[in-house]
Amino acid sequence: MLRAKITLVVVAAAALAIALAATISYRQVSHVVGEQFDRALDDRAATVVTLLGVSRTPPPRPDSTEQVLTADGTVRALAPGRALLTPSEAALRVARSGHGTAREDVTVAGAEYGVLTTPLPGGGAVMVAQHYASAERIDHAFLWRIPWTTIAATALSALLSWLALDRILRPVRRLARATRTITTTQDLTTELPPAGKDEVGQLTRSFAAMLEALRRSRAQQQRLVQDASHELRTPLTSVRGSAELLQRGRGRLAPSDEEQILGTLVTEAAALDALVHELVELATDRSTDEEPAEVDLVAVAEEAAHRCRGRTGRTVDVTADRPETVRARPRAVQRCVDNLLGNALKFSPEGTPVAVHIEGGRLCVRDRGPGIAPEERHSVFDRFYRGRRTQSVPGSGLGLAIVHDLVTADGGTVFAAGAPGGGAEVGFGYPVNSGRRVRR
Repeated sequence: MLRAKITLVVVAAAALAIALAATISYRQVSHVVGEQFDRALDDRAATVVTLLGVSRTPPPRPDSTEQVLTADGTVRALAPGRALLTPSEAALRVARSGHGTAREDVTVAGAEYGVLTTPLPGGGAVMVAQHYASAERIDHAFLWRIPWTTIAATALSALLSWLALDRILRPVRRLARATRTITTTQDLTTELPPAGKDEVGQLTRSFAAMLEALRRSRAQQQRLVQDASHELRTPLTSVRGSAELLQRGRGRLAPSDEEQILGTLVTEAAALDALVHELVELATDRSTDEEPAEVDLVAVAEEAAHRCRGRTGRTVDVTADRPETVRARPRAVQRCVDNLLGNALKFSPEGTPVAVHIEGGRLCVRDRGPGIAPEERHSVFDRFYRGRRTQSVPGSGLGLAIVHDLVTADGGTVFAAGAPGGGAEVGFGYPVNSGRRVRR
């Protein structure tokens, strides 16, 4: 369909161009033919005048007639049997004055002639008339050839356009077949055709990049579902076991046992609620529709610290060293700082402070907890990962994974290290905007 439409447009444009060129050519040919006719008439008149000057009669020509016009208006044919031309006022003026020329068109016996009146040296003038038949034949022959030439040229353009478009659109058709296969089978491993260096190649590479992104997204979704099902199974098993125990022992359990079971139910339900909340945050990333903007990390850290102090009563210190603005999604950055503070407070002993330090475009949260083993510092940002030293601390294992996804989506990086004197340092960094240092 696309091939036919493009061919139709090309043929229409070619036909229009050919018709325009033919019209211009016809006008130019008509002008040239007219000039040649006038030149032939001038040459014939000069020949007749020259022959009459030596008392000779010019040989007759089938397409022309000549006659002598005297000053008193008398007309004498130079060839016997030829019709006499009626002189016009312009021709009579030339014959009487002996100066100038007169050109005009006349019709004799239904035939159109071009007439040139030229003065004779001894007085009077000669009138030379030439039939337009030869010029009209050339004009009509060219005029009738224009449609056939236009049709032939248009047909050739259509054929060449059809063949050229078949070659040009062949990669597009291969790409379309591949995308239809992917759409029908949902098989994201389907290979796309090789990409060339032209615009179609650029389109193919764009499709390949999109397909690779879909593959990664599907792989992440499958991994998330697998990990989530594994992590949800433990608290759900605990909740179900406690509920079944209450059901079987209804009325027979001691109040202290019932209180313990109910406490377990509440704890596991809260853990499930937190886990589901983290899963939703990780799966949807509610900040994806937010446009990047200039973000002051110090201001974000101070706001998060203020909320944390009011909610937990813990000490959170914020310091900065040559801070600079970064370009990121503001709500995503805020979410990352909240997760880092929550993670640090969870692992820090009660009564110990948590420190937030900003340097350039880098934000670091330091706690006084058990720390992170060197071999685990890259794994702590994986989903559901729980280090050996933190197995006993409640949590979903998704907080730092969310930080990783939000930061890297904006071109930043995350890091984890051991803190001097014990504890851990976990944070992120963004490329800084040169010259946009925050003034404090």
